[in-house]
Order: sequence, then C-alpha cells, then structure tokens
Amino acid sequence: MKTLRLVFVSLLAVVGTSTIATLSAQGHHHHDKYSPTVYLISVKETDTIYPNNEATMQQTITASNAAIDQTILDYNETHRQGFQQTEKPMFIFSTKDNKFSFAIGGFINLRASYGFNDVVNNIDFVPYDIPIPGNYATKQRIGMDASTSRLFLKAIANSNTLGRVIVFMDADFRGGNAYSYTPRVRSAYVWFKGLTLGRDVTTFCDLSAAPTTIDFQGPNAYNFNFATMIRYEFSLWQNHLKMGVAAELPNVSATYGNGANNLFAAIPQRMPDFPVYAQFAWGENRQSHIRASAVFRNMYAYDLARDKNTSLFGWGVQASGRINVANFLNIFFNGVYGEGITPYIQDLTGSGLDFTPNPLKPTSIQTMPMYGWQAAAQVNITPRLSLSGGYSAVNVQRKNRYYTEDQYKQGQYVFGNVFYHITPRMKVAAEYLYGTRKDMNGVKNHANRVNVMAQYNF
Repeated sequence: MKTLRLVFVSLLAVVGTSTIATLSAQGHHHHDKYSPTVYLISVKETDTIYPNNEATMQQTITASNAAIDQTILDYNETHRQGFQQTEKPMFIFSTKDNKFSFAIGGFINLRASYGFNDVVNNIDFVPYDIPIPGNYATKQRIGMDASTSRLFLKAIANSNTLGRVIVFMDADFRGGNAYSYTPRVRSAYVWFKGLTLGRDVTTFCDLSAAPTTIDFQGPNAYNFNFATMIRYEFSLWQNHLKMGVAAELPNVSATYGNGANNLFAAIPQRMPDFPVYAQFAWGENRQSHIRASAVFRNMYAYDLARDKNTSLFGWGVQASGRINVANFLNIFFNGVYGEGITPYIQDLTGSGLDFTPNPLKPTSIQTMPMYGWQAAAQVNITPRLSLSGGYSAVNVQRKNRYYTEDQYKQGQYVFGNVFYHITPRMKVAAEYLYGTRKDMNGVKNHANRVNVMAQYNF
C-alpha cells in the first residue's frame, strides 16, 4: 500500500508542479525558446506537495524553481551540438532535489529525393556508389525515407562521489537494409569525470566541423562513424583547450586477394584503434575552434602461403574546425590523410581499401594511402532561415601501381541547401547534390539528386 501511495503521489507531483515548471522556464532569461519543461517528481507526503501554510507554500515554490533552474542548466551544459546530433528534449522529469533527472526525446524525419542524369546506387548520396558505367537503369530514381527518425534517452545523476554522471542512448531505424526499418543503436554510453564508456561517435570525428545536410551521409571526406570505446577527455584554460585519447574497437575492411586466388584471409583483430586529439576554442561561448587529430591502428590478416599471421600499421592525421566569422556566418572544414584508414573517411567505409594485394609483389599485401578534404559555409539569413553550401573530395593514391582497373580513385561531393524553422520544433529543407566517381583507369561518371525534408522534434 505504501508503494502504491508513493507512485500516486509522484503522479500528482508531475501534474501539480508542471505549472510552476513552465512559469519558471519562461521567466528566466537564460532559458531560450528551446528549453524543455521540467516536471518535478516527489515521493514525499502530499502535504509537502500541497502545503496549506502560505509561508511553507512559498518555500516549496522557491525550492522548486531552484531545482528547475539547476535541471535545465544540467541539460544545457551537457547538450552536444554538431553533425546528426539531437535537439533538446521537450520535457524532463527530475527529482525535487535534482539528484536524478531523465528525458526521452527524438524526432520524426521524412526525406524525399529525386535522382536524375545518372544516380547513386544508395539511399544516401555516396559518390563511391556511383555506377561506372551507367546504364538505362541508373538514369533516374525517386526515393522516400523515414528510417533516420530518432529516439533518445538521456539521464543525469548528480553524485556526491562522481559528480555529474550522464547516461545516453539513441537509436534510429537503419539497422539492416535501409528500407527494412530495423532499429539500430547508435550511441549507448555512460560519462563521468571525462571518461566515456560504451558506444559513441569515433574520437577521430570532429562533430562541429561539418555542415548540416539533408543527405544522411554528408560530405564524403568527413568521418562520422560509431565505435565501442573507452575514452578520456579533459579541458584546460576555462575550456579553451580540450584534449582526448581513446581505445576503440577496430573495423577493418580489406581486399585479401582475387576470388579463389586469395593468398590472405581475414582473422579477428587483436588491437584497438587509438585516436587522439587536441582542440583550441575561442569566442564568448567557445563557438569557434580548430582541432588536430591522429589515429593509429594495427591490422591483422592470415598469410595462407606462409601459414602465419601478419599485421600492417595504419595511421591517419587530420586538421578540422569551425570558425564563427560573424553572427550570421560559420565556416566548416576538415582535411585528412593517412594509410589504411577507411573507417575514418565517409566515402571509403566498407570499401576494402584498408589494405590490398601488392601488384608488384602478389604474395604480399600493402596499406593504401588516402586523403580527403571538405569545406563549407552556412549563412544565417534570419534566426529561422539558413543557407549552406560546400565541396568535398576523397582520393585513393596509387601505391606500387594499383590492384584492379576499376579500383576507386576519386570521389567528389558538392551540395547546396536551405533550412527553414516553421516553429522551434519543426523545420523543412531543400537540397541539391552533385557527385562524381573516377576509377584508377580514368573512367568516371557523375550523379545528381534533389532532396526535400520535413522534421519534427519532440
């Protein structure tokens, strides 16, 4: 009976304090239009929630306002912005002392596309997947997709021992075939004292260095991928300098031979990838930054001819950043170079080019040199209307000639879009995309696509 009473009182608290929470969120200057409504949950007696004494009532309201302010501050300070990140939730549930709070949110996203004058064989615009040569079946294509809709759960515990502890999990519906709408866990991690344990965007990725696109893949030289990891980050000089290092589960995509003539075989990997970075930020809210990153990997394969294991060293370096030139103008960029780093370049993920057979010595394998860069600008015409455009390119260099004539050599990605917020929670957008692919033998093809989008956040 006591348990049932506590649950009933908790529900009453949600209803009874929602008005206070809403008034507080609207009445303080540091809560912007995207601030969520906070519902305080109590497990105390009903006379604590609805006191008869006027002085006690005022104390309760004051304490509630303080808890609401602190809860919203927790979520504002831990809200992560950048490429494919979620918006702030519409509401938060919190204990009255703000020791624990949680939110459930996400968005519904519907995209429609039309490809013409040659198309990409992918639901996303991936230059690597431009067919060479094109044919009658690759001239036009229409598409509709809601699989990128998102759900997330975020909880914050204010611990006396660990300080602020964040638990975050989000999912979309890209788990299998893009048209199957199979749920997929994107991130699932716990964070405290700078330590991240679980699955998150790779540490090599600079989340703020890429523009917003309707296209789910984004610029082909960018490196937005997920990894299971142990990561440590820390900040100095009032968050002007930030550094991080991680050990991440590797994802090797290689070419081991030619069909039945394979001289090498895939085996389980034995070493994590080790990405590191250092970032310097400036501006009133640290809205501008530059970042230097590196990644080191040891990739294993089995040598069938010699009946033994072998390994190859892969490495990559990157410079990236976002510069707030003015209140209405942002510049985004990244440039990456390395050998055997396909998981860290969008266009090359899963391409089999971490290493390939050596054409001049067929009984050996070699890492492939590769590089890419992208630059984009976003102009905020009004608080609701923005325009963006940019260029991105990826190249795989020859090393001891090349393995096959139809091996990927270069991909280009050009985009321009417009986003408009109908309300703080709903936005619409339109976008044009142009891409090319060139193979090692010089043969190339191109593709065009127009995207439109509607998204509602909750």
